[in-house]
Amino acid sequence: MAGGWAKDGAVQDQIDDTIADAVELARSRMASGPSATFCDECGEPIPEPRRLALPGVRTCIECQSGRDVKVSHSTINRRGSKDSQLR
Repeated sequence: MAGGWAKDGAVQDQIDDTIADAVELARSRMASGPSATFCDECGEPIPEPRRLALPGVRTCIECQSGRDVKVSHSTINRRGSKDSQLR
């Protein structure tokens, strides 16, 4: 049961939207097209098993690991208080 201005099911809608955003972001980061023979960042050869396992790969494992550490999450605040929404 929702209270105030929220409709019934509003919390589930927020959860669904957050998951949909995460899936969309993950899909946008997936490589596509032909794989590179050499890493775009360091120039080292990309092993053939990696190129076969991930079509469209452009970086070696070490460079991709560095990129994965830098991943940022959505900055949308879906849990804003009513006071913050009135401003």
